[in-house]
Amino acid sequence: MINHLRSTATLSNGVQMPWLGIGVFKVEEGPELVQAVKFAIKHGYRSIDTASIYGNEEGVGQAIREALEETGLTREDLFITSKVWNADLGYDSTIAAYETSLQKLGLDYLDLYLIHWPVEGKYKEAWRALETLYKEGKVRAIGVSNFQVHHLTDVMKDAEIVPMINQVEYHPRLTQKELQAFCMEHNIQLEAWSPLMQGQLLDNPVLQEIAASYHKTVAQIIIRWDLQNGVITIPKSTKEHRIVENSSVFDFELTKEDMARIDQLNDNLRVGPDPDHIDF
Repeated sequence: MINHLRSTATLSNGVQMPWLGIGVFKVEEGPELVQAVKFAIKHGYRSIDTASIYGNEEGVGQAIREALEETGLTREDLFITSKVWNADLGYDSTIAAYETSLQKLGLDYLDLYLIHWPVEGKYKEAWRALETLYKEGKVRAIGVSNFQVHHLTDVMKDAEIVPMINQVEYHPRLTQKELQAFCMEHNIQLEAWSPLMQGQLLDNPVLQEIAASYHKTVAQIIIRWDLQNGVITIPKSTKEHRIVENSSVFDFELTKEDMARIDQLNDNLRVGPDPDHIDF
């Protein structure tokens, strides 16, 4: 039962990952980033998701150090994710990119390292590098991001280790049921980025009606829907009241009927790039 901010999912290798975390996409280096991450940790968040392309790993690292000092928590209490960018995909370059991310974050290891996008002809070598990092004990779990079924199938053909996570765009208008079923079948944990569709769902009348019936916000309804669907979620916010609000989803449960109503909003609409057509 997912009933607490520190509730965890068990990945295929036994590592425990929090169901709810905070993302820092498009949050620039500076005091706002540091304060947001520190506040999240102080409020009870234990999972922080960044990426080399976000250009903010140093600020995230600073926030982690300051939060640990101020709260008395240890590094082991946190779950830190970063991702290798497309330009660095390749065996040696991926390993070098990992070391650069560690250095910027000021950490000795990462809890999760992901391939950010499935760049054709490059992601298999990058996966081999992630397997090496994992086998050497430099990262606790490895996975991918934005991989469709055919990308996963392709990686798994030659992989020694099946990805533990697939982090994808996932929200009520992009439910990716086929992909989720495939991931469940292969013990790959699905994780949602842009769960609130970059704010575009907040004025949806169906979600507003459901939210009113639970005395919750639309954002809380969507995050709860994610969790009840067994999807790890990392909503982004820099505002204290939103960080608290996004985590206040453990005191209610959506009915099967309301879960189904939300599922029916799916129309395969993306706010991010289509993983099959990436040119970056």
